[in-house]
Amino acid sequence: MSECPFNARPGEAIVRDEKAQLDFSQSMSYGDYLSLDAILNAQHPRSPDHNEMLFIVQHQTSELWMKLMLHELHAAIAHLAKDEISPAFKMLARVSKIMEQLVHAWDVLATMTPPEYSAIRPYLSSSSGFQSHQYRCIEFALGNKNAAMLTPHAHRPDLLAQVQASFVAPSLYDEALRLLARRGIPMPLSHQERDWSMPYTASSEVEAAWLVVYRQPEKYWDLYQLGEELTDLEDAFRLWRFRHVTTVERVIGFKRGTGGTGGVSYLRKMLDVVLFPEIWSLRTAL
Repeated sequence: MSECPFNARPGEAIVRDEKAQLDFSQSMSYGDYLSLDAILNAQHPRSPDHNEMLFIVQHQTSELWMKLMLHELHAAIAHLAKDEISPAFKMLARVSKIMEQLVHAWDVLATMTPPEYSAIRPYLSSSSGFQSHQYRCIEFALGNKNAAMLTPHAHRPDLLAQVQASFVAPSLYDEALRLLARRGIPMPLSHQERDWSMPYTASSEVEAAWLVVYRQPEKYWDLYQLGEELTDLEDAFRLWRFRHVTTVERVIGFKRGTGGTGGVSYLRKMLDVVLFPEIWSLRTAL
């Protein structure tokens, strides 16, 4: 703060300084930094219904959270591949918190009633969250590989390339298992090197490997903590999926999804997918 001039009244110099700081004509403002003009003008309702704004903002903000989730997941996977386990912990914990945020976002969309959704549904055409390339990349990064899920992105070669890259790359769990092997924990070769685009197959040998860690947490503390970070992450992901199912059923019942899926019936099948199976099954053996 500049010194107060001799003849200035109390506070006058402070006011002048604050006015100078409020002039952003020559510097970057909050809105400039966040590109708020682009973000806040990216909502284009197609129906005359008041409630469509909620539907648009809900999904746009979810996509922003998913962008951050992928940023953290890809970094965590890279750290595990380089045996840098500590930085990965922070990133995985953040991913779990982002999923919690997405769970609560469904609470807002659940305020949309069936008649309100019915008023905007014809204007959605065939667009659907099923076509979210970011969500598909998240599922692939977490190990739920399914070649059929590449098809919804075939119309956009640029997006297909991103989804394809996640599809053929080792998942978070793949890298975790390879890390255990490098630490000397007996791990079947079938789970150290394989076709990463194939769906993960649970293994009693992998469960035995995790049991070595969980039965001696003091000796393998960081690997034990990794197992619990994975547990937290899948726990949060299950809640996200479950909240998705219940919100969709609450709003549209058992109608087919706009993207051609079975709607609730399809989403319920996804609840049965286990991403890190041995992390869960080992608990019975402890």
